[in-house]
Amino acid sequence: MTTIVVQSPGLFTTVQDLGREGFGPMGVSPSGAADPISLRLGNRLVGNADGAAGLEVTLVGGTFLFPEGAVMALTGSDFDATLDNAPVGLWTAFEAKPGQTVRLGATRSGARCYLCVQGGIAVKPFLNSASTHILSGLGGLDGRPLRKGDVLKIGSAKAPFRKRTVAPEILRRLSPRKVLRATPGPQSDWFSESSLQAFYTRAYRVTEESDRMGLRLDGPRLPERSGGQMITEGVPLGAIQITSAGFPIILFVEQQTTGGYPKIANVISADLASLGQLRPRDEIRFEGVDWQTARSLLVEQEKLLSSPELNV
Repeated sequence: MTTIVVQSPGLFTTVQDLGREGFGPMGVSPSGAADPISLRLGNRLVGNADGAAGLEVTLVGGTFLFPEGAVMALTGSDFDATLDNAPVGLWTAFEAKPGQTVRLGATRSGARCYLCVQGGIAVKPFLNSASTHILSGLGGLDGRPLRKGDVLKIGSAKAPFRKRTVAPEILRRLSPRKVLRATPGPQSDWFSESSLQAFYTRAYRVTEESDRMGLRLDGPRLPERSGGQMITEGVPLGAIQITSAGFPIILFVEQQTTGGYPKIANVISADLASLGQLRPRDEIRFEGVDWQTARSLLVEQEKLLSSPELNV
């Protein structure tokens, strides 16, 4: 059996795959990788299916021992990684020999790094997914972040090591955005023209209270024009709610599945991965687009991810 021994877990490291879709009516949000593009690319680099489970490391990394060795890749943000103290680059497959250790430091760029291993992380699935759902304490390894001394099993893998690297042009075109494109929300007409103009033209700052449930923003206050109350309704991933205090929250991968705040807009699907790389105090802006543009941007992104030139 091939394993990973957690010598140090870092600030917040969890097992994540692409999430558990379709259980919103049961009150279970998808969870899954905060930056699914990075997880998908990391899995392809090591020869896994896109949805194989990997480790999601947040802000400060840990130390991971590979007693039997492994083929792996690091994707997402730069965490100053080393393999037995030798620097390891992002977006390329590499091989750890038996007994070698991977160390990840503090992030140098975005919020999250993904450690993908050939064979994937083998944990008991919950609702067809290996993803850790922190709020409910389900999925992943005992429904929690990793701790020192944890031992993770790696799934069986028979493919020989092949050094793969993602082409720089592909990475440039898929790089995280700080200008997030958004479509109108179902309650956008609750807000005055001046509030809508402020929302789409002025900057917001990600606050320290942000987490995988939602990104809380500080910036222009956006009072409702109607001042009325709404009935709680279903909310999608990327919905931008405006609280009673007038500040936005972007609902994220462990969002509640219903909400009673008005939704001024929704981050488009093609930009959801960018949310996963936002850190506290990062500055962002919103750009309004229509639904047809949002769909076209997602189709374009998926075509890029299917490009034969993805790995060289």
